[in-house]
Amino acid sequence: MPHYIKIELLRMLRNKRYIIFVVAFPVAFYLLYSNLYGDQADPSTGTRAAVILMVSMGAYGALAASIMSTAVPWAQERQSGWLRQLQITPLPGWSIILTKLIASLLLVLPALLFVVLAAVLTQHVSLSAGEWAALIPVMWAGTIPFAALGLIIGSLVRPDTAQPIAIISMFGLALLGGLWFPVDMLPSALRTVAHVLPSYDYASIGWEIVAGHTPSGASVAGILGWAVALGAVAVFAYRRATVRA
Repeated sequence: MPHYIKIELLRMLRNKRYIIFVVAFPVAFYLLYSNLYGDQADPSTGTRAAVILMVSMGAYGALAASIMSTAVPWAQERQSGWLRQLQITPLPGWSIILTKLIASLLLVLPALLFVVLAAVLTQHVSLSAGEWAALIPVMWAGTIPFAALGLIIGSLVRPDTAQPIAIISMFGLALLGGLWFPVDMLPSALRTVAHVLPSYDYASIGWEIVAGHTPSGASVAGILGWAVALGAVAVFAYRRATVRA
C-alpha cells in the first residue's frame, strides 16, 4: 500500500490543474485580498481580516485539493481499467479507498500550508502555539467529507464529466460556504443553503479558532455528519463502480 500511495502522490504533483487550482489560486487570492483588506478587523470578534482570509483561502485550497485529487483520477482509473487491475491484486477493497483518502490528505497539506506561509511572511499573522496546534490539524482532517465527495463523483461519472462536476462542486462550495466573501452578503435564500454546507461548517471551525473561541458544537457536528454521510455514499458508489468494472 505505501508504494500505491507514492504513485498517487507523484501523479497528482505532476498534474497542472492541481498546481494551478489548489496551490497557486489560494495563495494568489490571499495575497490580493489581504493587501486590500488585511488591516481591517471583524467588528464582532476584532480578528484581523488577514487572519480570517488565511482561514478562508486555506479552506478553499484544502477542499479543492481533496476534490481534485480524487474525482478525476478515480474516474480515469475506472475508464482505463486500472481499477480492474487493482481488484486482482492482493490489495483488499477497503485498502484501495483508504489509499485514496491518505493520498488526498497528504495532497491537502501543500494547499493549506502555502497559504499559512504567505499569511505569516506577508501579513505577519501570529497566533498562539495552542491556536496553531488546533488550527492546522483540524483544517487538515476536516477535508475528509470533500475527499469522499470526490470519490463519489469519480465512481459515478466518466472522466470528461467528472472534471467539470468537480470544478463546479469546488467553486460552488467555496462561493456558497463563505470562503470568498462573507455569507451575510448572500441573499437570504442562499444564506440558508450556506449554513448547511460542509464548507461553511469547515471554515467556521477555523474562524472560531483564530478568534480565540472554542469551535461551536453545531459546526463540529455538521462536519462530522457530512463526513459520515458522504463517506457512506462513497463506499456505496465504489461498490457500484466495482461491480460495473
